[in-house]
Amino acid sequence: MNPLERLAEYAEPVTRHPYILRVRRNHGLEHATIHILNRRNYKFSGRSSGGGFVLLGEAPTEEVESAVVEAMRRMKAGEHKLAVHPHCGTNLVTAGFLATAVGFLGFAGRGFRRSWERVPTMVVAMMAVVFLSTPVGMSLQKHFTTEGDLGDLELVRVTRDTKTVPFSDQQVTLHHVVTRQG
Repeated sequence: MNPLERLAEYAEPVTRHPYILRVRRNHGLEHATIHILNRRNYKFSGRSSGGGFVLLGEAPTEEVESAVVEAMRRMKAGEHKLAVHPHCGTNLVTAGFLATAVGFLGFAGRGFRRSWERVPTMVVAMMAVVFLSTPVGMSLQKHFTTEGDLGDLELVRVTRDTKTVPFSDQQVTLHHVVTRQG
């Protein structure tokens, strides 16, 4: 058992709290839906909550609803790996956190000059962060921020909305996916 799995085991009372579990399930369903939409040549991003998720991107609402239904069917059939996505914000936060930690540690210590002498070592460490952040982020998704087992999660509805981006005339399309625990 790796350290993240051990930590996930200790954190289980929190990650299994009904509200947090609902958000994690919606986050996993959001990722699975985006995987399916990506295969259909649509580009989306999303944000999850306890009541469902919002997808930002352009596609017919019927296509989005079809992708949600397919994602639910596949996840309930055991395709839990659809819950993790390489472009999730968890991966970005992981990369940022690890890079900040390396930078902080690299410049910690005595004297400005000695800190700058460690720059080549820090550059190598930052390269390691780039390589490690995605697998660490994917593991964090799997154990903490998403849930591949949807349980009795149900689709309620998918609605489309258009908003104007602040300070511009640009329009963005949002699809609100509403779910509930059965």
